[in-house]
Amino acid sequence: MFTGSTVAALLFAFSLLAFLYNNNWPRLGSGLVRSGRDEQREIKAPERSVNEAAARRNTAGSAVRSEKVGISGDRECTAAPEARFDCARDRTLTRGECEERGCCYGPLSGSAGPPWCFYPRSYPGYTMGPLSPTTRGQTATLTRKKPSYLPKDISSLRLEVIEETTGCLHLTLKDASSQRYEVHLPGGIPESSADNQSVFYAAEYQSDPFGFIVRRRSNGRVIMNTTVAPLLFADQYLQMSTSLASSLVSGLGEHYTSILLDLNWTSLTLWNRDMAPHADANLYGAHPFYIVQEEDGFAHGVFLLNSNAIEVMLQPTPALTWVSTGGILDLYVFLGPDPQSVIRQYLHIIGYPMMPPYWSLGFHLCRWGYTTSKTTRRVAQSMHDANFPLDVQWNDLDYANKRRVFTFDPWRFGDLPEIVDEFHQRGMKYILILDPGISSSSLPGTYPPFDDGLKRDVFIKNATGHVLIGKVWPGPTAFPDFTNPETRTWWEDCIRDFHSKVPVDGLWIDMNEPASFVQGSVEGCPDSDLENPPYTPRVVGGRLNSGTLCMSAQQKLSSHYNLHNLYGLTEAYATHSALKNIRRKRPFVLSRSSYPSIGRFSGVWTGDVRSDWEQLRFSIPAVLQFGLFGVPLVGADVCGFGGDTTEELCIRWMQLGAFYPFMRNHNDKPNAPQEPYVFGQKAQAAMRTALNLRYSLLPFLYTLFHHTHTSADTVARPLFIEFPTDPNCQSIDKQFLWGSLLLISPVLEEGAVELAAYLPRGTWYSLHDGQPFYSGGQYLLLPAPLDIINIHVREGHIIPQQEPALTTTASRRNPFFLTVALSAGGWARGDLFWDDGESLDTFETQNYCYLIFIAGQSQIVSELVKLNGDLDGLVLGGLQVFGVPSPPRFVLANGEKVGDFTYRTDTKVLTVTKLALSMSEVFTVQWTL
Repeated sequence: MFTGSTVAALLFAFSLLAFLYNNNWPRLGSGLVRSGRDEQREIKAPERSVNEAAARRNTAGSAVRSEKVGISGDRECTAAPEARFDCARDRTLTRGECEERGCCYGPLSGSAGPPWCFYPRSYPGYTMGPLSPTTRGQTATLTRKKPSYLPKDISSLRLEVIEETTGCLHLTLKDASSQRYEVHLPGGIPESSADNQSVFYAAEYQSDPFGFIVRRRSNGRVIMNTTVAPLLFADQYLQMSTSLASSLVSGLGEHYTSILLDLNWTSLTLWNRDMAPHADANLYGAHPFYIVQEEDGFAHGVFLLNSNAIEVMLQPTPALTWVSTGGILDLYVFLGPDPQSVIRQYLHIIGYPMMPPYWSLGFHLCRWGYTTSKTTRRVAQSMHDANFPLDVQWNDLDYANKRRVFTFDPWRFGDLPEIVDEFHQRGMKYILILDPGISSSSLPGTYPPFDDGLKRDVFIKNATGHVLIGKVWPGPTAFPDFTNPETRTWWEDCIRDFHSKVPVDGLWIDMNEPASFVQGSVEGCPDSDLENPPYTPRVVGGRLNSGTLCMSAQQKLSSHYNLHNLYGLTEAYATHSALKNIRRKRPFVLSRSSYPSIGRFSGVWTGDVRSDWEQLRFSIPAVLQFGLFGVPLVGADVCGFGGDTTEELCIRWMQLGAFYPFMRNHNDKPNAPQEPYVFGQKAQAAMRTALNLRYSLLPFLYTLFHHTHTSADTVARPLFIEFPTDPNCQSIDKQFLWGSLLLISPVLEEGAVELAAYLPRGTWYSLHDGQPFYSGGQYLLLPAPLDIINIHVREGHIIPQQEPALTTTASRRNPFFLTVALSAGGWARGDLFWDDGESLDTFETQNYCYLIFIAGQSQIVSELVKLNGDLDGLVLGGLQVFGVPSPPRFVLANGEKVGDFTYRTDTKVLTVTKLALSMSEVFTVQWTL
């Protein structure tokens, strides 16, 4: 008979064994192959963090499996609820059906959350053969002895491991015996190689069942662990799971979400759809890329290069499961080690963003409802009469004759060419909408785009080889196949012909998911595996062809089933190329649909947002997410697109929109007007202040775009990018930065006249008056009256600015001024990139100017790093210096005394005016204390 102490000891021993087992303490038979080596190794690394311990609880590869692995109560089925991986994602299973799959069945209370049917610890999968060297890296064959429960299971796979760079690991898994569709981004992916001794990662491969683990070399942290659940690979169903290093995950757009994703059993679908932003819906773009913030400021990212419909399940383990309906698993892992380095590594693969024309950073105005050319002209004139900057006037589909693109209505817009000329003479630009749907119902010979398109065979076909007809604004429509080179030539010819009549300065490509008002086509779609796959992710409408084309539709490269998410990208590529060839200037394209690499060709806006406070607030993470995706030229419709705005909402949205990288006010037909000049005088004054502030900062914003174009920096960035070691910055998305130094803290709540803003550690100066705030990394309660937006400049930086004007054509001729935010030691630095604002490839052809400004020892000096552009006639007209400790006795400019300067003892701001120092020559401004 056992004593009480013996029982207690036995209970403790059993508890300890259970803990070690559940936390995947190293066991016999775990057999890992390390990258580049043939010998078998056991996992013997100790647990390094709570997150890693949780991530390993469901690790496969344990001892020999029980014959009754699927029976509930078996030790193979003891995973904690949050660590369960769903074995019934395709459909709801009964207990018997679940166990027939060899899975565990464990009912839980409640209908949402952990799955009831889940994979056991050791689930039969692929067996990996030995790794063999190749010219690109290493390769191995994976074989499955027994088919999985999926239809058309693929029994043999080829693993290829490609070591891209020191911070990037590239792996592919594809059918070993037949060709499957693979994504090829426009322009291709650069090839590079890494020195195995300097890579940031160590990769380990489990042979049976197959899985891999990626660790960070510097600290041993597990970045990915795919052994937590089985790899599945069938003709129309690919599944791979991984643990996550932390719960701080961003990306996987486009969705209506905060900057950090919800890991509480959240499903995200990546399938481009014409859908106004709202929660739990797949929206206009697909970006299968995520970034994870780790501990101590480290970060990593993962990119799945796959264009099929994708569902991503996030669970609180933390872990993630990819499910794709086709293609291959083409996976990139970016090791950073910091967040900004992750973005650079990602953009190295998908391509650095384009350099936008300078004028595109000004204010844009549009409405669906400017029904005549007279109305369009009057709106632009009213803006300037009210002293509001306006660079670009837009027209929605109102301009088109019977809503057919490449036409303009002869009655309502008969003088459109003359209006565009007028805009150009006033230093303005003009843009109109261009939908991809080409009207197919016009009489033969009356609509050249369709007639010529038929002759040149440029349209997407249905399964029987005939032109697929859908329905969009003009009625029955055909859809260009932009994967066809002949289509791109035809598209350029159409744009060239229209541009010869209406010399537009850019094009707005909308409805390019592609959207259709009928499901599939006007004739329906065939009953096939492409239209009815074994598994359909959770898409709006329930079917992949809902609101778009038939999946069996045929394009030059493949079926629309494989190419749907790429449609907007391929149209942007064709449109960018056409404008470049026609105008011989820097193209401007704005697209609604998006996919990785679209930032090389186009900007993006966030679609049909509503005019309400919630959408104002969520526009910030939407803009920041696109920055992570390599699309810096992005913004939301200022004041909202759907529904009536209010005066207060529109003021706050104009203040926030002044700091979107792309700023456009866009309104829907039935709504109340929301042009700035329609509001009261106080509201107009607040909006005018916001616009003038933006225009004054355009030289700085343009310089940020130069850095993102050449170095893959971010323009509008979340705080965690700049302050990765500050835990308070991990989830902030009500504030954001321009570059590394300008902190924007907008009002996002109705009636608010103050706000709590987080200021990271250091000194931050109010851009409004130079008031310093000395922060230890804390929230401060700031006044926020209706006419002010809180902007703070980080110590140690210099911002180049310019006197604002009503257009960038005029403002670019105005004097510059510098805002200097001194550090505690009296130092600061800034730079300016300057070219003509619209010529092609000025950086690549060395046709630009680049200046550095350095402040220290009570002086500011310019340095001309590159002077191969037009700075003649441009002058430095003044400067303001924040943080000057005491009143200067005098100020010298290039050695001569300056009479016009002031100093405020309360804010310690020195202001110098009426300078006229040439920007094309080195200058020095000194102050003597």
